Amino acid sequence: MRSYPADYELVSPANLSSALNLLHSEPGKWTPIAGGTEIMVLYGAGKLAARNFVSIWGLPELTGITESEDALRIGAGCSYTQLRNHPSVQKHFPLLAQAASWTGSIANQNRGTLAGNIINASPAADSPPALLVYDAELELISAQGTRRVSYTQFHLGYKKTMLVPEELVLAIHLHKRFNAYFSYTRKVGARNAQAISKVCVAALGQLESGRIKDVRIAMGSVAPVPMRLTQTENLIHGQAISDQLMESAKRVLTSETTPIDDIRSTAAYRTRVAGNLLEEFLRAFAQTESAE
Repeated sequence: MRSYPADYELVSPANLSSALNLLHSEPGKWTPIAGGTEIMVLYGAGKLAARNFVSIWGLPELTGITESEDALRIGAGCSYTQLRNHPSVQKHFPLLAQAASWTGSIANQNRGTLAGNIINASPAADSPPALLVYDAELELISAQGTRRVSYTQFHLGYKKTMLVPEELVLAIHLHKRFNAYFSYTRKVGARNAQAISKVCVAALGQLESGRIKDVRIAMGSVAPVPMRLTQTENLIHGQAISDQLMESAKRVLTSETTPIDDIRSTAAYRTRVAGNLLEEFLRAFAQTESAE
């Protein structure tokens, strides 16, 4: 059964301040909507529980990508098309640019926003693993002011985040300190385009004298939230890459992830694929020092 438009209310404040004041005056009543790519799916299916929406689409305070000498500030309303086409995102944060190119269709990339994807909090989303390995910071705003939080702390559980009802994501901050890292990303889905991930991974690493100087690995669709594989990272940090290390790392990965059976895949398949992706990353990573 489809939704009936008259059952819903949508207001469009002229500026960010007005939107924040509305959210503050009636906490929990209003649901912010930007690109609407997730909300409209629920609306079309007749399953949209929220009834009151405040549009933040196109508010200038939420748009644009600005660059300083050592960082990139991505406005919360930045679309995936803007992300994948931006020269500085491509240069300094290629994993995020690649994730943006994987997200839905071209139409969805034109409307979908990075902050919307973050707040939707799907463990299968394409961009969170990249944001995790890049140590992204989220700038949150309400009528009371702003605060910054590490993205690694933002997801509290399945579809649960640190965001309170009065808050919006204002911007995502990324520090430009990973250019010397080897980068790797893969998405496994039912098809090459417009597929929700069965497993996705983003990873960064540095080698020094044949040993892993630093490594960052994050995955989606292997737990209730997008996650950094910190136990796996700790095992391989400082080690020389070998077949034995890869097998040990795969065992640790299996112990720290909790994939599920669902309509898209099985837990057993996800576990096997996650291990294979980890091995593929490490084998490619091992070749980087010899290629220099």
